[in-house]
Amino acid sequence: MHYAELAKARAELTGPGGAFEIEVAEVMGHHIRTYKNALPSVRELWLMTRQFADRPYLVYGNERISYAQAHEAVDAVAAWLAAQGVVAGDRVAVAMRNYPEWMLIYWACVSSGIAVVGMNAWWMTEEMAYALADSAPKILFLDAERLARVNDRPAMAEGIMLVTVRVDSAVVPAGAAQVTPWSEVVARGGSMPDVMVDPDADACIFYTSGTTGNPKGAQLTHRGCISNLFSMMYAGASSALATQRATGVEPPAAPAIPVTLIATPLFHVTANNCGAYVTTAAGGTLVLTYRWDAGEALRLIAREKVTSMSGVPVMARELISHPEFETTDTSSLVSLGGGGAQVPPDLVLKIERQVATARPGTGYGMTETCGIITSIGGDFFVDRPDSCGPAMPCLEAKCVDDDGDTVPLGQVGELWVKGSAVIKGYINRPEATAASITDGWLHTGDIARMDGDGFIYIVDRKKDMVLRGGENVYCAEVEATVYRLEGIAECCVFGVPDERLGEEVGVAVVLKPGVSLSEAELTAHCAGLMAKYKVPRYVWFMDEALPRNASGKFLKRELRDRLSPEVAAA
Repeated sequence: MHYAELAKARAELTGPGGAFEIEVAEVMGHHIRTYKNALPSVRELWLMTRQFADRPYLVYGNERISYAQAHEAVDAVAAWLAAQGVVAGDRVAVAMRNYPEWMLIYWACVSSGIAVVGMNAWWMTEEMAYALADSAPKILFLDAERLARVNDRPAMAEGIMLVTVRVDSAVVPAGAAQVTPWSEVVARGGSMPDVMVDPDADACIFYTSGTTGNPKGAQLTHRGCISNLFSMMYAGASSALATQRATGVEPPAAPAIPVTLIATPLFHVTANNCGAYVTTAAGGTLVLTYRWDAGEALRLIAREKVTSMSGVPVMARELISHPEFETTDTSSLVSLGGGGAQVPPDLVLKIERQVATARPGTGYGMTETCGIITSIGGDFFVDRPDSCGPAMPCLEAKCVDDDGDTVPLGQVGELWVKGSAVIKGYINRPEATAASITDGWLHTGDIARMDGDGFIYIVDRKKDMVLRGGENVYCAEVEATVYRLEGIAECCVFGVPDERLGEEVGVAVVLKPGVSLSEAELTAHCAGLMAKYKVPRYVWFMDEALPRNASGKFLKRELRDRLSPEVAAA
């Protein structure tokens, strides 16, 4: 394999005069690696796409929106926000499915210096109420399903102006400061406000589940989001350059106008920062879906000539396993893989063998790094399918022991990263910020090792978390919800291996004497308080106390090994 060529390509691209030249800058008290040629803010990224006016930008069902139409709508939204007194530094929340309006609102806000609060569309009423109180947005854009949540608890919208998107008619919460339909917002027209956006201002607030029961609002800065865009472009450029020099064969040219199928929610960095940013910067087309369906995805790939798909690994597996895969024209695909979870080695090889025109690829990252930490694809991924690739140039990476000391090369430790892509912190959570970031170094919570070529291998998770289909489910949050049921003596939540989703949520429960509870009652209770993906799939009612170690902590690994899904409560 051509790892020497990769090292040379990386040095050339990131060295003096290189397209991805790295420099060290002092940012918020820390000396960090950053891209010298990076755009100063996300505003500049969006404004530069005016040159693509005649190209199709957003496709949703039978709707097609060109870049010219998108800019007209974005300008109108930005002008409307300014007229409402929303200024740089304020927050605007978006709570909806992946409708075209999501992206239009996003660009209007970030181009005006307003932070977008990405509300998880899976959230139930209580979770949504918490995030609104935590982030305190001035405006909330929401669809019919999220409006129903607000109507369940009108107090959550008190003092917040609402804009309804794709809502024909609905009961309007009495406590809302004002309710405006989307049609009125865009009908007014207007111009984008002329503002200067601080590179270290918040571009968006994306929530990540918290180990103490409440989600944490991660502050993704303009510098961080642009750094991730440059990392995404660099990853493809370095791999292609190394492969070409090693083989003497010109790699297939990247599509002149990329077409990306966005299959995961836009309130996650996988779809937004990695999928939408890169495609938008190239003047490409984003194909949005109402929900994930492998058959519909295949039809869209054929119809729209999709070149890549932004999704989690299970989606790629379901795509190539679908009965219609062999008879569908997928010849436009050049890349297939996933982010948000590790791609199993067997899937890497299946993509390589079964998709004639596409190469496997993935990026490992976090909300807290505005996107990818590492990237790997093509020949390198096929050769090392258990690796997630080397760290991006704007990030330093090291594996450390429990004392924060770097472990020798090849040994495992918690992966820490530092650089321009790392978030500013968590809103209203100084303790959580301090616990997660030490002198600029982000604690990823993943146990990893690094080889001599700089390739990183994720081997375990230090965090008490279940990774279900790309969604983080923190065990403490689910346990806290289960304990709200009367009659629970103790419970322990852990991940159960699942071929399709990677992991499912399982819970072992001990009831108080004389209490009777069914699995259906427990799951219905959870479903009423939290997003569906967090609700336990497997429930075991135990006749004896759960195993603990000397310090009183549950032995989750022992439970995972002991309890079989086949004998969970029916």
